[in-house]
Amino acid sequence: MAIDWFSPAQCVGYVAFVLGVGSFLQTDDRRLKLFMAGECLAYVLHFALLGNPTAVASSTMSLLRSLLALRTRSKWVMAGVIAANLALGLALAKQPSDWLPLAASCLGTYALFQLQGVAMRLVMLCGTCLWIANNIIAGSIGGTALEVVIAAVNSVTIWRLTRQARAQAA
Repeated sequence: MAIDWFSPAQCVGYVAFVLGVGSFLQTDDRRLKLFMAGECLAYVLHFALLGNPTAVASSTMSLLRSLLALRTRSKWVMAGVIAANLALGLALAKQPSDWLPLAASCLGTYALFQLQGVAMRLVMLCGTCLWIANNIIAGSIGGTALEVVIAAVNSVTIWRLTRQARAQAA
C-alpha cells in the first residue's frame, strides 16, 4: 500500500512532530507537559484519520494525563489514568501490537505524575521506543519520524540536565 505523504492524516502527524520535538527540548518540566498536551491533541486527530482506534484512545488518555499532571501529582489520579488505559486496551486491543501505545501511555503517566527531571525523561524514553514500534506498524510517517527525533532530542536533553546538575554540584 502506497502512503500519501501529504494526506490530511500525515499533515496532522507533522504538526504532532513539531509539538513533540518542542516538548522534549524543554528543560522545564511544566513546559514539557504543556507542549506534550498539544502533541497529544494532534496525535488524536492523526490516528483517527489513520483509523487506529487504540492509538486514538491512548493519545486521548495521554492528553488527559498531561493536563492533569500540570495540576496534581496525586497517586490516585495517576492510578485512575493507568486503569483507564488498561480498560481501553481490554476493550479495543485486537492484536498484541495494539498494546504498544497503551503501554507507552501507562509509562508516560507514571513518569509525569511521579518523577521529575532526568528520571522522568528516562521513563518517557522507554515509552518513546514503544511508540516508534506502534507507528511503524500503523504506517505513520510523521509519527515514526516524531518519535525517532523525540528519542534523540530527549537523550540530548537528559545529557544537558545531567551536565547541568554536575556543574551545580561542583
